[in-house]
Amino acid sequence: MVHGLQVGNHCLRVTMLEIKAQNSDNYVPSRTGGFRKRKHDNFPHGHRREEKDNLNYSSAVIMAFKSFQVELDTRHDKYERLVKLSRDITIESKRTIFLLHRITSTPNGEEILMESEAKLDTVRQKIKQVAQELMGEDMYQYHRAISPGLQEYVEAVSFQYFIKTRSLVSIEEINRQLIFTEEAKEEETKPSSDCNSKQDHTWNLKVTPVDYLLGVADLTGELMRMCINSVGNGDMDTPFELSQFLRQIYDGFSYIGNTGPYEVSKKLYTLKQSLAKVENACYTLKVRGSEIPKHMLADVFSTKAEIIDQEDGLS
Repeated sequence: MVHGLQVGNHCLRVTMLEIKAQNSDNYVPSRTGGFRKRKHDNFPHGHRREEKDNLNYSSAVIMAFKSFQVELDTRHDKYERLVKLSRDITIESKRTIFLLHRITSTPNGEEILMESEAKLDTVRQKIKQVAQELMGEDMYQYHRAISPGLQEYVEAVSFQYFIKTRSLVSIEEINRQLIFTEEAKEEETKPSSDCNSKQDHTWNLKVTPVDYLLGVADLTGELMRMCINSVGNGDMDTPFELSQFLRQIYDGFSYIGNTGPYEVSKKLYTLKQSLAKVENACYTLKVRGSEIPKHMLADVFSTKAEIIDQEDGLS
């Protein structure tokens, strides 16, 4: 008897809930099988539509938020354009580095340098577009978008500069190459005008000290590869020259230590690895250079470099 009453009450409650849901749009099915009231339907829909129609779109608040929307959309679009330009700069700079590595195996070094200079000019045209995008803007608001490309460009320029002069390019020299001047187009003037004044447009983009340091830190990896390639081609003098140069760079980074930016201290470990590989190659040349045939030296260094990497991974 009691069980029958419970079943009857349950059926009656479900029926009342269904009737209530059919008569009102403010209830939706719940996970438990019943109906719950919508949280956002505290007011009738008609009342909501009336409020929307009665909005004053010419009020100062609405106009201010519209201007905020336009400003944020413009800034986001510019950021995306800068990311694409930075990606193009990175790709072209990597191609220049790959080209420069061929200088150890080809006798026509001047042709490779001229070709690399042409590629770097193409990269600078991309950087010019970045400078035009940032005209009148705070560069540090968009720094994260362009930083990877600038670091790769510094690496390519410093690698080419080292091959030419056996020294490190300065940040002032890099920034001097990133000043672009262009004559303004001649506009149609009235015949009554006495003279036509030409104005030159100037754009410049400065590489930040952090981007310069990160680019130089990446340069050490390319110098390590150049050392191994030189040994494979029978050049026994370049490894010792590179070892001394890398030691000077490592000493300079050691002065910064953990006091600099996080990215710089993170690159210090990779720099130390590159220096260890070059020093190991010099040691092998000095001690066992006469025992190993020249055409096998590159294989010996590659094997020892892999052993060093494994030991660093275990430690």
